Amino acid sequence: MSSENKKLKILSYVVFFMVLGAFAMVLFYAPIEQNMGIVQKVFFFHVSAAWIGMLAFLVAAVCGILYLTKKRMIFDPIAFSAVEIGLLFTAIANFSGMIWAKPIWNTWWTWDPRLTTMTIMAFTYIGYLLLRRGVDNPEKRARFGAVYAIIGFASVPLTFFSSRLLRTIHPTIFGGDTGDMAMTSAMYQTMAAGIVAFTVLFAALLWHRSILAAREMEIDALRAQTETLEFGEVQDD
Repeated sequence: MSSENKKLKILSYVVFFMVLGAFAMVLFYAPIEQNMGIVQKVFFFHVSAAWIGMLAFLVAAVCGILYLTKKRMIFDPIAFSAVEIGLLFTAIANFSGMIWAKPIWNTWWTWDPRLTTMTIMAFTYIGYLLLRRGVDNPEKRARFGAVYAIIGFASVPLTFFSSRLLRTIHPTIFGGDTGDMAMTSAMYQTMAAGIVAFTVLFAALLWHRSILAAREMEIDALRAQTETLEFGEVQDD
């Protein structure tokens, strides 16, 4: 086993215990919120997942900038992997938010500014994946993807600041009025543990997915070369 694989394996074990510990804190350490009851515990996972979604899109944008400036293909699979993982965690944030919203807002969904901007953000990056599927040339795909990831990142701060700048019923945990959610120090500690655990989980997933994406791109390149050679042989015949 290579040194890189050993480090990734160790990181995977660390992630497992960190996420397990964060889950245990949510269940047994964080008290039940006095206004919302037990359903408020969903918010610990909701906030952590939303954070990872935005962090992943930031990583994709940074990789896009690095690709355009350094012209190194290594940044393309990382950006692609980050967007995939970001969409996964954005979906988790949306569905966990719906679970929380039903008993609190008496509806699964409302066109609140935070929910609306998060939906726009998700569809923006779905467009990124569709764009890549429509471009066969690896260099063009990487270049278009890099530009798209940079421009698409504008949807991330829009989503983050929506509940602070616009009239919204969505609770603002950090840097806002939390009067509708009575957060104690134990709750903040639990939320911090969840965010840290999910961040390390993101790093491990990104590492795994980037390796796989790089291998997929190598296979596509070899397949393209093989098809070119076969076409040339047919032309010669």
